[in-house]
Amino acid sequence: MKFAIIKERKNPPDRRVVFSPEKLAEAKRQFPEATFKVESSDIRVIADNAYDEKGFEVTDDIADCDVMIGVKEVPIDHLIPNKKYFYFSHTIKKQPYNRKLLQAMLAKNIEMYDHEVITKENGGRLIGFGRYAGLVGAYNGFRALGLRDELFNLPKVETLADLDEVKRELDKITIPNIKIVLSGTGKVAYGAKEILDHLGIKEVTDATYLTTEFSEPVYCMIDVMEYNVRIDGKVGDKYEFYKDPRDYKSNFMPYAEVTDFFIAGHFYGDGAPFLFTREDAKHPDFKINVVADISCDIDGPVASTIRPSTIADPFYGYDPQSESEVAFDAPNAITMMAVDNLPCELPKDASEGFGDMFLQHVIPAFYNGDKDGVLARAKMTTSDGKLTDRYAYLQDYVDGK
Repeated sequence: MKFAIIKERKNPPDRRVVFSPEKLAEAKRQFPEATFKVESSDIRVIADNAYDEKGFEVTDDIADCDVMIGVKEVPIDHLIPNKKYFYFSHTIKKQPYNRKLLQAMLAKNIEMYDHEVITKENGGRLIGFGRYAGLVGAYNGFRALGLRDELFNLPKVETLADLDEVKRELDKITIPNIKIVLSGTGKVAYGAKEILDHLGIKEVTDATYLTTEFSEPVYCMIDVMEYNVRIDGKVGDKYEFYKDPRDYKSNFMPYAEVTDFFIAGHFYGDGAPFLFTREDAKHPDFKINVVADISCDIDGPVASTIRPSTIADPFYGYDPQSESEVAFDAPNAITMMAVDNLPCELPKDASEGFGDMFLQHVIPAFYNGDKDGVLARAKMTTSDGKLTDRYAYLQDYVDGK
């Protein structure tokens, strides 16, 4: 089996890569029968010569490889027919902007394996950049707070070498006496928690958070059953909620009434209640004035997230009364951080972490008969131009309906 680490060609440029040279060398040691080639790239955070020094062929010609491994969507004119591809296709939710990409993969008889659906049998994701989204998102939220209130001036993450340097910058600041709520319990939320804990901010229970005044900054981490309740008043069940959230309503307002800074690190499922609505944000008791929306669902569960922001221009303001965008430091605005490609700001660390997971869970599946079903669950299209049964629900999307 021949594997190719492909060049990222999507704009804006993404400097991440699935495998660092060190991790690729480890893959070769574990699977000596595998061949790994690296497509030359002037964009990648790790230079070509670093792979060459580890003994890997760096080339512009990867046509003889069987499996193409990338990060973001591959432009249609660069798709090689009759190959296996791994990348984030952003098609599983029927995203309109990538319909032509999925149609092209089917037409070219490509076997598509989406990173997003490389999962355990129970549906839990095995790989991803979630931790790094959480790390950068929380940092950016504090950067917004510091700039808005003229407390401190943290540099942009993209100007820093790595996570260690990010944490050294955080060591230089002092957080004011604020209350922070963090939603979620997955990799994204725990990445954000890593920043909060590094800053030495005290974690408290939700009950204490809601009822106590503090003389120091504190945070509370909340799961879906903390901010959703059954409409009929019965005791809620998390797994019931995940299966069908229609019997639930949001219970987030008690947190909004005592919180200064909200870090949104939750996963939002179809049909789930919004955490807070535009009407909620207008309420005189609504206190949140900074939001780091790492989840970044536009016009969704966090009403103040009216558009994604960018690495170049990461902050904007949301005026609850006019429901419109204003300057990020405008009076009475909610300061928003809603960058939707956060791991790109920390490409080296994010790449190294992703490679660890890919080597642990994906490469072995090619050599053990896919005994855990990892490849089968992630395979969206077949080599004869059809959707797999698992993704047959995308047929109307492919047909343009």
